[in-house]
Amino acid sequence: MLNKTDLLRADLNLLVLFEAVIEERHVGRAAERLNLTPSAVSHGLGRLRRLLNDPLFLRTPRGVVPTARATELAAPIADALARVQSIVSSAAPFDPMTSTRRLTIGAPDAISTVCVPPLLGTLQQTAPGINISVRQLLPTQGETSPERAWQSTFAELDARAIDIAIVPTDDIPARFFKRRLYVEDFVVAMRDGHPLADDLTLERYCEMQHLVVSVTGDPYGFVDRMLAEQGRSRRTVLTVPNFLFALAAISETDLVAALPRRFVAMHAARFGVIGREPPLSLGRFGLNVIAPKVATLDAGLAWLFDMLAPPQREPEDRHKIPAKSGSKS
Repeated sequence: MLNKTDLLRADLNLLVLFEAVIEERHVGRAAERLNLTPSAVSHGLGRLRRLLNDPLFLRTPRGVVPTARATELAAPIADALARVQSIVSSAAPFDPMTSTRRLTIGAPDAISTVCVPPLLGTLQQTAPGINISVRQLLPTQGETSPERAWQSTFAELDARAIDIAIVPTDDIPARFFKRRLYVEDFVVAMRDGHPLADDLTLERYCEMQHLVVSVTGDPYGFVDRMLAEQGRSRRTVLTVPNFLFALAAISETDLVAALPRRFVAMHAARFGVIGREPPLSLGRFGLNVIAPKVATLDAGLAWLFDMLAPPQREPEDRHKIPAKSGSKS
């Protein structure tokens, strides 16, 4: 283990050099990549070998091969360099046109597939070097309290495992800054030409075979609760783990599913799927972009927050579903 004296002798550039050599497997190519001479790279490797007490790279006629110790160190060194780069990037004045930061957005998949594509189009024009990671967020299964259902998301934000989250609840703890993205409701999705499209009564809806999006495979969802309040029920033939899978399954069968309106409006047409107004109220919910208040002091994160949810938004687009069969939503 390195002691404090060893760390004083360490040079971050040696880790950059290590990463280049292990990726290129060749001292000369690593030197070109780093704009150094081969002798400078060899000298740096010598210092790194003494520091880590391992040969690290063995010469071959075609270049070099890493030792077992070098292979073992490759991932931790890459991770350390990425963290240092993130720290340096966030410390420097933020300029979206020149920044190369990676920012992480967390959201349920039906939300991220609606919000991320237009964001990427904006980034190409205003922030071509910004990189985005998207993580799927899921509520705690069986939890009825909205705040407790998204507790794991709040914890990930606090730990900075994700930078920004989009959650379908208004019950947000006071330590988070939030901004309304839009209000969502549901439509009944089915394949184009489905016999139910022209006559979607509640009775016929209950007679249909249904698909439910459920990560755990639990076939009982919010629609079943709505139906039970009216003394009705339905048969769930299939559960799938995400919403794009749902569109693919619906397009090839007579299954129907209650899906978010904007998701259907954006993605259903290319699957040959249409949406129809439901024959009963399925409720509405607000979507909020959230981040820890302390984190929004980061200019880059605050900028992305405004990209996702501008401070002043246009009146909500209701994405009305066409009434005639055969129209694409």
